[in-house]
Amino acid sequence: MKPQELENRLIDFASRIIDVVEGLPKGQIPRHLGGQLVRSGTSPALNYGEARGAESPSDFVYKLRICLKELRETFICLKIINKRNWFSKGKLDSIMKENDELIAIFVSSIRTHSVRKKS
Repeated sequence: MKPQELENRLIDFASRIIDVVEGLPKGQIPRHLGGQLVRSGTSPALNYGEARGAESPSDFVYKLRICLKELRETFICLKIINKRNWFSKGKLDSIMKENDELIAIFVSSIRTHSVRKKS
């Protein structure tokens, strides 16, 4: 996947996360989880933009790791929200699948760049 394609995919994911947060019910707990979700779910797009301008290969990998950590946090938050049944059954399946795919992309990319760094 080309860097611009991944960046666009992360931007689309962030937009979908915002849609999820806007669809949460009112209340203290949904507001708390929504705040966490919007921060962690939009962060990968922003941090990937920074990674593309990294100052060194190790800085690039470091920033990719931040993206990965945020995606993992997002996935757990989505699982909690899904478990609460605040959305109809299956409503979050596609965004959770996309989240999982993005995690896999970043794991693979970090491995690839870490191997190159050691060579």
